[in-house]
Amino acid sequence: MRLADKTVLITGSTDGVGRRVAVRLGEMGARVLVHGRDRARGDAVLAEIRATGNDRVSFHQADLASLAEVRRLAECVRQDQARLDILINNAGIGSAGSHGRRQTSQDGHELRFAVNYLAGFLLTHLLLPVLRASAPARIVNVASAGQHPIDFDDVMLTRGYSGGRAYTQSKLAQIMMTVDLAGELAGSGVTVTCLHPATYMDTTMVRQAGTTPISTVEEGADAILNLAVSPALEGRTGLYFNRQHEARADPQAYDADARRRLRTLSLRLTGLIEPAAARS
Repeated sequence: MRLADKTVLITGSTDGVGRRVAVRLGEMGARVLVHGRDRARGDAVLAEIRATGNDRVSFHQADLASLAEVRRLAECVRQDQARLDILINNAGIGSAGSHGRRQTSQDGHELRFAVNYLAGFLLTHLLLPVLRASAPARIVNVASAGQHPIDFDDVMLTRGYSGGRAYTQSKLAQIMMTVDLAGELAGSGVTVTCLHPATYMDTTMVRQAGTTPISTVEEGADAILNLAVSPALEGRTGLYFNRQHEARADPQAYDADARRRLRTLSLRLTGLIEPAAARS
């Protein structure tokens, strides 16, 4: 598929599967917006894409552990790009890190919930106007088959914390957002889907967890690109895929009340609406 008239933003695209997706989209001719925290790694990805003969690339630096930086990233994209055809929310942190201790974001939220879910929630909503204006457009959320129901009495896991639970809760939150947003965007020409790209890919995240990789980054990239550009997915929305096959997520993803509670909390935490309005 040629994507010469398409603009794509991939978060977390300086390493792992995000980097492979960015390069392959560049090979297809898309204008690729690479995102990451490290400028040197970002420049390396830009060079790799330019080596394919495509110089329509740019790097956007932001730490998604800060909602202020998420807002700055969205503003840069809105200012620099006339259109956005595909948004791939891929950035995330795994279950390992800090020797199992609970960590918080710059805004004081549990770190995995903040980076893996809240950042994508905020970025997506801030970019919805340009996505709508570019329709047909697609949003792809890179989630996981590892999913843990959200305890709304302790979303930030202040009791009984584990990195594994934090990670799997954040991934289910992404899926719940997908289902919820699909309903909001019905008829707009913007679709939203999510997926588990592959199991234990050979990535930094998996190696840091001490897990032996059993899938390749290429397999994961194939699955993400299927949702991002496959003609067979045109107009299909609100779906969860396991690799390249439509599947069912945790039952909480299909609980309308749970999704409403998560949406209300997310709007309040990201400041998209006033806290008093979010509680009403």
